[in-house]
Amino acid sequence: MRANGKWGAMGLRMRLGWLLLMGMFAFTGFVQAQGPSSPLLMPMPAHVTLGNGTFPIEQIPGLEFHGVPDARVRHAAERFLANLARRTNVAPEAGSQAAASFIIACNTEGERVQTPGEDESYRLEVTPAGVHLDAPNPLGVIHGLQTFLQLIQKGSEGFFVPAVVIEDAPRFPWRGILIDVSRHFMPVETIQRNLDGMEAVKLNVLHWHLSDDQGFRVESKKLPKLQELSSNGQYYTQEQIKDVIAYARERGIRVVPEFDVPGHTTSWFAAYPELASAPGPYEIWRRFGVNDPAMDPTRDHTYRVLDDFFGEMSRLFPDQYLHIGGDEVNGKQWEANREIREFKRKHHLKTSHDLQAYFNQRLEKIVKSHGKIMMGWDEILHTDLPTDIVIQSWRGQKSLADAARQGYRGLLSSGYYLDLMQPAAQHYAIDPLANGAGLSPEEKQRVLGGEACMWAEFVTPDNIDERIWPRAIAVAERLWSPPEMVDVESMYRRLQAASASLEASGIKHDAQYSTMLGNLAGGGDVQALRTLADLLEPVKGYARPRARHYETTTPLNRLVDAVRPESGTGREFARSVDRILNKSAGPLEISRVRNQLTGLQENNRQLEPLLQSRPLLQEAIPVSQNLAGVAQSALQALDYLDAGGKAPAAWRDQQMAFLKEAQKPQAEVLNTLVPSVQKLVEATVPE
Repeated sequence: MRANGKWGAMGLRMRLGWLLLMGMFAFTGFVQAQGPSSPLLMPMPAHVTLGNGTFPIEQIPGLEFHGVPDARVRHAAERFLANLARRTNVAPEAGSQAAASFIIACNTEGERVQTPGEDESYRLEVTPAGVHLDAPNPLGVIHGLQTFLQLIQKGSEGFFVPAVVIEDAPRFPWRGILIDVSRHFMPVETIQRNLDGMEAVKLNVLHWHLSDDQGFRVESKKLPKLQELSSNGQYYTQEQIKDVIAYARERGIRVVPEFDVPGHTTSWFAAYPELASAPGPYEIWRRFGVNDPAMDPTRDHTYRVLDDFFGEMSRLFPDQYLHIGGDEVNGKQWEANREIREFKRKHHLKTSHDLQAYFNQRLEKIVKSHGKIMMGWDEILHTDLPTDIVIQSWRGQKSLADAARQGYRGLLSSGYYLDLMQPAAQHYAIDPLANGAGLSPEEKQRVLGGEACMWAEFVTPDNIDERIWPRAIAVAERLWSPPEMVDVESMYRRLQAASASLEASGIKHDAQYSTMLGNLAGGGDVQALRTLADLLEPVKGYARPRARHYETTTPLNRLVDAVRPESGTGREFARSVDRILNKSAGPLEISRVRNQLTGLQENNRQLEPLLQSRPLLQEAIPVSQNLAGVAQSALQALDYLDAGGKAPAAWRDQQMAFLKEAQKPQAEVLNTLVPSVQKLVEATVPE
């Protein structure tokens, strides 16, 4: 049945009153403009047509709802109005009810349990007279409201949205973030805050990695020793799980749980050692990496326990998919066990991979018996498994395409590992279908999308937002927007605006950076410390665990834990150097670069007392000195270039040798100036 009417528009505005009375903050993520400009949207919609004029935001607009009154639409509207008020400082007028100028039409209530195949499209039309948001499903309404918030601009006469028609739908149905809570536990409020961020950029799957060698994080009533002995008291109750699932559903996000088996299961064995392939005793593993213990795949008892557990979890998690991990089983315990070797011989299983396939066959039947579809990492792919399972690829696009050719659905995570501290541009360049040129249309449909991964060896609640955002937005756009969106400079311009928008929505990536620097400074000169940190990045890839020994109990409170994964200051410096070298930089830009370099030398002198006095910062003394030395090299190179470009050969050789050393990690951080300064030195001509 269809229904038309205003769902308590006045009531929605009145509920904003307390928020505004608590004090509003100015939103800095909109475009500052005298008139309408091209909107900085991210993910970029499929079709954007700019119109004439603007829709002014002089007060909180009245909402009118058409169609089916799905509760998610009403709640999304409430969040939207609160967010709009925070961003614009426009307060609802007490005792008044604005005329309805924002029409929301939703045709259906959507699935009771959200599915990947639901229609997420929407059409948003903004004119000077009003706004129309039309969607066939509540998911489209949720996405369209977030797009409107990104359209907000500020002009000389206040806030407005440019006239525009947007017709939008996602490229892939599966667009997720994996959050690992086993290595380091994340409180419910941290998960919920990041769900808010996911809603803002149209990501629609939370892949919740809930068990691993380092901890088991879910209350089980069937196997209570899991939370009693394997969690260090840090786990989610089933009521908390239900709350998170409901919170996610309100924001158009599915929750897919992962319980890794048969490997990465040391925490299981701390509670139930009889499941292991070798005798214990076992305890939660405090280190990181690939561990030998694995479940015994030859005993019926193992499958009875898994049947009980996955049956319980299937009732707790409503999503139709259940992730069983299946990665990095090295088979060492299996090869060392005489009974398991005999089992392999008897069942004609030649390799550990074959034995794992036997395990997965039995497990898949268990998962299916509880109404779920089994997912796993690349390693579970085997011709003995049915094609209705889903493969998540950490090995790359070729592996994903090969699975699609064999009839398996899959999604990509290779290239989207946020924990490796790679720049947004690198994630942006990875397309799930990059190796799919030879795939048929039907095979391409089996590539469902992808997930960014936030593995938590070096992440805590104090810096997880900073580690996920804003780089995850680049992945969100790659999975939502048309494949033709490949302009990196455009991406970074829009990413900056989207980052500020996220902060206004409650994500704490900027706040966490400031807080961690403040804690390191301990009341000292935090601005000087920030000047240093702004030009540093953590080491990349897997360099950090090779640099020193880490365990789950190792404090993550050093400079490397605070600095951003990608230095915006370093990137802007690199762009200025490129313009200087191609003769497109003006005098003001050149002067600004010189002042920045001179300031870095002075900053080193100002910062030294703080670095000397704070034990956690003493390792940064050579880092700051290194940055000052690189700045000096840059200034000398600029002087030679200004004088015609010739430089003494001995000086060039000395600088290149120095810069080669300067690019090496110190205190597990990298100096982002070095590559650009190398360009300046190389641009000189030896005398």
